[in-house]
Amino acid sequence: MTSSNPTTIKQFSQSPAWFSAINRIWQGTYAAGTRISLDKDGLIRAARKSTGLTDLGKDFMDEPLDRLLQAVNEEANLHPIGRFITGERFVSLLGIRLRAEYFFKKHPEILEQELCPAWIIVGLQRTGTTKLQRLLAVDPDHRVIPSWEVINPMPMNLDLYDLSPCHPITLSPDHHLQQPYPHPRDKRPSVASISVKALKLMSPGFFAIHPIDAMQPEEDILMLDVSFLSTTPEAMMHVPSYSSWLENTDQSPAYAYAAKLLKFLQWIKPAKRWILKTPHHLEFPGLIEKNFGEVHFVWPHRSLYESVPSFLSMVTCNRRIFSNEVDERQVAAHWVRKTGYMLEQALEYRLKDGNESRFTDIFYKDLLSDSVDALSLIYKQNGGMTPELAEKFRQHELEHPHRKNGMHHYALADFGLTEADIDQHTTRYQEIFNNHYGR
Repeated sequence: MTSSNPTTIKQFSQSPAWFSAINRIWQGTYAAGTRISLDKDGLIRAARKSTGLTDLGKDFMDEPLDRLLQAVNEEANLHPIGRFITGERFVSLLGIRLRAEYFFKKHPEILEQELCPAWIIVGLQRTGTTKLQRLLAVDPDHRVIPSWEVINPMPMNLDLYDLSPCHPITLSPDHHLQQPYPHPRDKRPSVASISVKALKLMSPGFFAIHPIDAMQPEEDILMLDVSFLSTTPEAMMHVPSYSSWLENTDQSPAYAYAAKLLKFLQWIKPAKRWILKTPHHLEFPGLIEKNFGEVHFVWPHRSLYESVPSFLSMVTCNRRIFSNEVDERQVAAHWVRKTGYMLEQALEYRLKDGNESRFTDIFYKDLLSDSVDALSLIYKQNGGMTPELAEKFRQHELEHPHRKNGMHHYALADFGLTEADIDQHTTRYQEIFNNHYGR
């Protein structure tokens, strides 16, 4: 919600007193050697030790992790808790890759699959993408990636899903696992629930911005993180050298590996259609088409004068979880330009001959006022929406009311911005979607 009060951002960017105290005390002990080291070899050793596995795969590349670690160590100004979280996350990502290679080698049939069709939500941040994905997840024909699974797409207990001849797990005639998923002894849901609770403690206001739920779907950009080629780091911390390098680097390896992870998830729990979403995909619709098979893009739209400051508020809140040195104006300078770049990349693909039909547009205000009517536009791709499914969507809306976690206040003025600053980087997009569609 926009506001004319230039101090509204502080409602969501303040760290709890206990959090600041721990950082201050911990940093005071650095002289005693308590500063966590973030170096590639140490992180890989830790991942190998935690998994008992050694093979990161023939397509693992050193440069993305090297570039990211250099930026994190030299530019991000992480406080002690930020360094701890970052180290744990990087070890986890390497562990995912190690476990993935274990399954790919043991069950080559995983990678022989074709991915099932997908609806890919590609709207900018804060345009209703989360609401849209969670609504579409209600359809029993759809496969989403809940937060617990996208954080850890590969099982931490390898034996639970091991199809060795002596193992009691059975396969259906079409070679899919026939057992409850997740397995009752699968650690991943509880690990995600603990992470959600920790986030609530570290950043109490964050859930009014983005309500995280361990069991609800989350962005599949985290599948790209496994290759250390994604915009997640620049949304979490100040890493300008990495961001610049990433924007000029081929992202094909990340999308190819994400497709391999999706094949594993599909192998272990199949469905008729994938529902995926992340704003990151706006930059790379061509790579999605190349690697994800039969896809249709769903593009939510919202006034940039609302969505951009809302996202800047979210980034500022994110970054304070990792650093005490967060400059709102630097956040704005980086992401306003980046927003324009993402939109231009998407438009370049969309405006090519034949690609317009690959897109369905959804408008934020329509999604809020009558979500079932908005969803019906998407279901035209699938023969229409049944009355039974429409009722499921309405019930979901009743159970998950908008802003149930509080009101999120934000304004362009919080970041020293005016509408003209947004217009400078987004002229073509606004001309197409404001003028052509009358929105």
